[in-house]
Amino acid sequence: MPLPRLVVLLASAGFSALTLAAGPTHYPLTVDNCGVPLTFNKAPGKAVTIGQAGTEILYSLGLADRVVGTSLWFNTVLPQFKDVNDRILRLANNEPSFESVISKRPDLVPVQFEWMVGPQGAVGTREQFSELNIPTYIMPSDCEGKDNLIGADGTRLKPFSVDSLFKTVTQLAQIFDVQDRGDELTAHLRAGLAKAQASVKAKQLTDASALFWFSSADLKVDPFVAGRKGVPGFMMDTLGLRNVVESDEEWPTVGWETIARANPTVIVIARMDRRRFPADDFQKKLDFLKTDPVTQNMDAVKHNRIVILDADAMQASVRMFDGINELADAIDRVDLSQ
Repeated sequence: MPLPRLVVLLASAGFSALTLAAGPTHYPLTVDNCGVPLTFNKAPGKAVTIGQAGTEILYSLGLADRVVGTSLWFNTVLPQFKDVNDRILRLANNEPSFESVISKRPDLVPVQFEWMVGPQGAVGTREQFSELNIPTYIMPSDCEGKDNLIGADGTRLKPFSVDSLFKTVTQLAQIFDVQDRGDELTAHLRAGLAKAQASVKAKQLTDASALFWFSSADLKVDPFVAGRKGVPGFMMDTLGLRNVVESDEEWPTVGWETIARANPTVIVIARMDRRRFPADDFQKKLDFLKTDPVTQNMDAVKHNRIVILDADAMQASVRMFDGINELADAIDRVDLSQ
């Protein structure tokens, strides 16, 4: 389910049929972001994004002309944004250097993950950016109800809430004074979620379970799989699937012997263009599942109940809603009784 034509027109034309219905932002505007107050005296003229999710939200809000640099990509950009994205400098496929970000003199740095910009930020700390009068906006989905100092990718203290993603859209729309576009995007995303929830009612799933495999540092070691309270956990809960992983960590490592004993009904693997680890290649994941002596005997593997989703669809992003619907459609096509 691609973003609707209306949102694509917003991205290219820069205005909306609902422009007159929404009031403007009154500056100075102060928003609370992960416990840090951010004050804007005017709409940011230039933004550098650290994370694909924030980048595609800005594109969806028709703000590509404000983006002067991007970084941290898992998948190729959504097709409707390819032309605008091709004209924007990519600072790095993974984490950019602090110097490369500040060299663009941004008025705002939207960040997808706190481990990129935070107390132990791979790029830098919020204080380092603040000293240069550069505000950093951490997506609430990665900081609210979560401790990013526990576990490699953080630990959820509370289950991921989809409202935290809607909050990102709303706040960025306020900051850039495009509230009408934010309302339209939020309405579209809510409609996508409602579609998935409606489709579940007809499935009558009984104790169907799932495993989300993101990647592995090496195919011979324990994989990074989705914990029960993160975004994939929300996706599974939405579709009535039980997560076989009980950890509260965002992406814990779990041994294949343990996973095989849990014997998930469906295995969902991430497809990505990033190549930090060998298992970033989804084909290598598939080959491993079908040839490893432990995994090849799992029911999901034997009966080909394997679903491939974009990695960023497993994140708090505009793609997450497409991912839920793709997973729902895939479940419709497989026989869960085997």
